[in-house]
Amino acid sequence: MNQDDVVWGIINKSFCSFKVNTKGQQFCRNEYNLTGLCTRKACPLANSKYATVREEKGIVYLFIKTAERTCFPKNLWERIKLSRNFEKAIYQINENLLFWPQFIKSKCKQRFVKITQYLIRMRKLRLRRQKKIIPLQRKIERRTRRREEKALIAAQLDTAIEKQLIERLKQGTYGDIYNFPQSVFDKALEAEEIEKDDEMDDEEDSEEELEIEKEVENELEKEINQERVDNYVEGASDNEDEESDGESGVKEQMPSDFELSEGESDIEDIEMDVEKPSISTKKMPPRRRPRVEIEYEYEHDVERNRIIR
Repeated sequence: MNQDDVVWGIINKSFCSFKVNTKGQQFCRNEYNLTGLCTRKACPLANSKYATVREEKGIVYLFIKTAERTCFPKNLWERIKLSRNFEKAIYQINENLLFWPQFIKSKCKQRFVKITQYLIRMRKLRLRRQKKIIPLQRKIERRTRRREEKALIAAQLDTAIEKQLIERLKQGTYGDIYNFPQSVFDKALEAEEIEKDDEMDDEEDSEEELEIEKEVENELEKEINQERVDNYVEGASDNEDEESDGESGVKEQMPSDFELSEGESDIEDIEMDVEKPSISTKKMPPRRRPRVEIEYEYEHDVERNRIIR
């Protein structure tokens, strides 16, 4: 105890490397300090009998220092692993600090509660989704962009030179003897074959399109002619029905001479168009006859009227 008083007298009045002085209070930066304050009870250097609670890699330990181990600095602190269960850990603290002062017991329990709380918060934060911040290296990006631009320019130059050499070879500017690798020659031949195949495919496609267009035109001509013939046949059948109705004594609305002449001229025009289909008929829609309303009176209705009279 006398030794502890001497140590505290030196630390309190003179210099301590763990002490931090502020305007209102003094703090301690020692890792084994219970409260973080620079006081006589809480100082781990000025107390030969001391205990504290610490956390290392997610595991909570109880550290105990006794006066018997002061001669062995390596084994000065005894480390006891505390259980993950809160009640069991409190029981371990009470059991190991059975005859210790109440101040150290209460502060160790308080410190253990704080450590368990921040460990729970750490686990929750790890389970959540977090954004990973990646630094952008601007210098490396600029360097790679410049290299890509240079490589693109070099590739364009190589292709231009290759095309120029192939044209000169075709023209025969270098004579009959050539000294160049076989792979380049093969590539040139493959490119020419591909171009020829593309031209053949284009020609076939154009021929198929022309054939399809001709077939469509022929079908349209046939449909137009068929519609005109049908219209002509319907007009003839309507005239026959009108004649039969007139013979049976049914009242009709007969068209005038002018309308008959127009109808005959229309029929003649339709016959001429059917005989000689022209190109202009493809575009013009077929003509339709005007609607004619006809009233019919049947014989049995007349007889009934006579009987009633």
